[in-house]
This record gives sequence, C-alpha cells and structure tokens, in this order.
Amino acid sequence: KQWYQRRVRGEVPEINHQKLILPPINYNVKCMSMGLLVDPSSPVVWRGLMVMQAIRKLLRGVLWGPLDLLIVDMPPGTGDTQLSITQEIPVTGVVLVTTPQAVALADCIKGAEMFGKVSLPILGLIENMSFFSCPFCSVKHHLYGSTPLSELVAGTAADVPVLAQLPMEPSVVRDCDKGSPSVIDNPHIGLVFDSVAERLLLHLDLESET
Repeated sequence: KQWYQRRVRGEVPEINHQKLILPPINYNVKCMSMGLLVDPSSPVVWRGLMVMQAIRKLLRGVLWGPLDLLIVDMPPGTGDTQLSITQEIPVTGVVLVTTPQAVALADCIKGAEMFGKVSLPILGLIENMSFFSCPFCSVKHHLYGSTPLSELVAGTAADVPVLAQLPMEPSVVRDCDKGSPSVIDNPHIGLVFDSVAERLLLHLDLESET
C-alpha cells in the first residue's frame, strides 16, 4: 500500500544495470505488482498475449533473489492468468479464497477443478468475511448465511480442506489503507493469520520462524 501511494505521486521501482526491477521491501517482505509500473489513474485492459507478457515480466524481470516462498495473488477465474502461471513456474500448491456466498464458492470449486486438471495440489480454502463479531457482546453474526463452510464444500465434488474462516474486521481495512500488516498492529487478528500460515507451512514441509 505504501508503495502504491508512492506510485500515485509518480515514483516507480528502481531498475538495476541488468535491467531487472528491484522489488520494494516492507517488513522484510518483497512485493511487486503491475500497479506499481503503470499509470495508477488508467485501467489495465489486457488479454491473452499481453497478460502472459506481464506475468513473465513480474516473474523473470524482477530481481527476487533468494526467497523462502513466492506467493502469487491472482484474480478469480480460470483464464489466461491462472494458466500462464502454471506454465511459467513450478507451483507447489494453490490456496483458494472465497466469501460466504454460493456463487463465490462455486467459482472457487471451478478453480479447484481447473488446477486439478493440471495436477496442482489444492492446499486449502479460506473463507473471507465469514462473520462479524460484535465488539460489545462478542456474538458472531453471520451476515451472509450461517451454513458451515465445511458442509458447503462437502456438497461439491471437490475435496478441499478448510484452512480458516476470517472475520469481518474493520481494523484490517484501516491497516491496509495505511500500509501496516494487521498481524503487527492487531495481535488478536494476527493469531488467525498466524494459524493459517502455520498450517500452510506444514503442508509445504517448511519450518516457521517467529
């Protein structure tokens, strides 16, 4: 977020003598997005070959250096972006993210089936905005329905484990807007993300560092 705000002011990531982009680093995490390279006031209308070229630029035109993990945040769907990623780099696993709505879950299941056809393991499913906890009485309100996610998934053909159900948390919005990780500023919500990270690291057979 901080780098996006700098991009709005006209700043762009640096490029070294090898013409590789130097990824911005915040909280010891490297990050790169096409949003940092294009005009922030203009929409990006790309399809097909242009999408593939952009993905190749982000993967191979950036000086990533040694990494513990490379996490690629992709848009929903089963189109050019997803297929290009699977063709460009070896993918260890896929994490699906949905919201508590039947249409959103259906899209995730389609994604799971697509990745299954290219032999990529599904590490799990995360439900975002699952519920809202009242700050006064601590009662959980399921604003989009109360059917457990595990039951909804069980009613489909996909065998996808549920990793977590994340609450609607206003502090996360504020943290994102100021470019600060919620796991640092809000320990109570940080525990939820830590739990997801630990489960994924177990799947990937990696050790976590605290």
